Amino acid sequence: MSKKSKLTRFLIWKYKHISQKNFVFILSILIGLLSGLVSVTIKNITFFIQWLLEKSIILSQEYIYFLLPMLGLILVHLFVKKISKKPVEHAIPSILFSLSKKSGLLKRYKIFYPLITAPLTVGFGGSVGLLGPAIASASAVSSNVGQLFHIDRKTRTLLIGCAAAGAIASIFKSPIAAIVFAIEVFSLDLTFASLLPLLIASVSSVLTSYFFVGDDTIFNFIVSDKFAINDTPFYLALGIGTGMASIYFSKIYFKISAFFSQFKTRRRLLYGGLAIGVMLYFIPPLYGEGFGFINNLMHGNHLEALGKTPFDAYISNIWVVIALLIGITVFKAVAMTITFSAGGSGGIIIPTMVMGSALGNVVGKVINSLGLDFNVSEANFTLVGMAGLIAGVLHAPLTAIFLIAEITGGYELFVPLMITVSMSFIITKNTIEHTIYTKELAEKGALLTHNKDQSVLMLMSIDTVIEKNFITLNPEMTLGEMLQEGVSKSSRNLFPVINEEHNLVGIILLDDIRTIMFDQALYNTTSVETFMSNPPDFIDYNNDSMKTVMKKFQSSGAWNLPVLKDEKYLGFVSKSKLLTAYRRELINFTS
Repeated sequence: MSKKSKLTRFLIWKYKHISQKNFVFILSILIGLLSGLVSVTIKNITFFIQWLLEKSIILSQEYIYFLLPMLGLILVHLFVKKISKKPVEHAIPSILFSLSKKSGLLKRYKIFYPLITAPLTVGFGGSVGLLGPAIASASAVSSNVGQLFHIDRKTRTLLIGCAAAGAIASIFKSPIAAIVFAIEVFSLDLTFASLLPLLIASVSSVLTSYFFVGDDTIFNFIVSDKFAINDTPFYLALGIGTGMASIYFSKIYFKISAFFSQFKTRRRLLYGGLAIGVMLYFIPPLYGEGFGFINNLMHGNHLEALGKTPFDAYISNIWVVIALLIGITVFKAVAMTITFSAGGSGGIIIPTMVMGSALGNVVGKVINSLGLDFNVSEANFTLVGMAGLIAGVLHAPLTAIFLIAEITGGYELFVPLMITVSMSFIITKNTIEHTIYTKELAEKGALLTHNKDQSVLMLMSIDTVIEKNFITLNPEMTLGEMLQEGVSKSSRNLFPVINEEHNLVGIILLDDIRTIMFDQALYNTTSVETFMSNPPDFIDYNNDSMKTVMKKFQSSGAWNLPVLKDEKYLGFVSKSKLLTAYRRELINFTS
């Protein structure tokens, strides 16, 4: 028996014996397990590459060390050019685009390629994270599982959210933050129907991680210093600082990306690799993801966190340490963006946390070093700084709060987390409307949000509402020819007038000729051009989104608007058909 016939028999059996709701729960377990496997795999491949490089004899020479990032970028480039022949995509934006414009359908190759390109980038020192590629790979797994079992678009979207939650839960062992991330970033509805599958996927993914790596966690730290009410102004100041740093993070990302886009691939590799290498030479903590740097800061080991630098002779001065940490805060965003721009693969969440931890530690050290008898917990400020950057850069304040709360094993910092996160989010959101993830999608009109009206319009396709059963007229036609060739053969009361180049030159409404259509004296003496008028507006097939189409109907008051594609007549969209399609899509979206 063929695989196809077995699958068909299973689907028939499933339809008879398993409800849709229960089947989604089963798939949530499966997606969680697979997401956990993806996360464990991508981490282990990266650790293996790093282990090989650390044990390599050639790397005993320190001057070779700063060439590693370029080597990694070259390997990624060769893989893309010779093997995959697919460009490296940014993980989260590509998923969001798929959800809005491709019904959540992800190609099978997207399961495997991030598992190769991301470890090569990070393992050789690229200053990016693995979480984004893990989410991308897990989401592709989820999408293909959904396609295998003929899952509808709405359920497929939910399962992709489950995959993202599973990847985060597996890496951080933080199932609650993972659920919140899926809801905030993927704009999923917070309902029981979506919450339970997300919870199931997160738990099963965490269990998978425990099975393979035990109870080891990325952050091995328990909060011991409790929140003091006197520290409130300092956490407010940290919120302002992380908000400004988030704005800097986003703006420097777009500026550097635009700068590198003017170069060809080889020059991007050369300039990017050298720039990262130089930064690594002066600031070693920029190497790779940076989890070790964060852990050392949280445990108060700032010397170990900074590593060996050209400034070791002055490292006993606390203000030199603060200056180096400020350097990490500033240059982590630069190193990350250059890694992307040069052709590397990775994510932005971990670099955001590294930058936030450095900034938070700086604020704590400055407060304690001013000689004003203030004594704050530098470890707590390190943790809260991470949350502030996550909230500002990703526009995900709840994810930031719950992630830091969970990875520290409790909620001792809940109040300072809320203070700093809310301040950072307010500042960033009022300055930058869209994140690194969403800016390009929003400009294309391809961004799903929690606004149901806009999301429904986003999911609608103009092709489904274009009507082409209109009889076209030529402007040179006589009134008699128009009545014989057009009016008598059409069931519509609207006639587009098209010239020889198939351009729309006007329209004729039946009401416009009703008073003279039976006057035979005019049949041969008047032409179509005499009675035609300009449409109140038109729809640009290539450029107008469904939101724009709806606005044009509202502003023009028309019941039918012509559609032009490359300035050629294509058909009409009627308000009645548009509203009917909108209502149908709204029911599917919210059911």
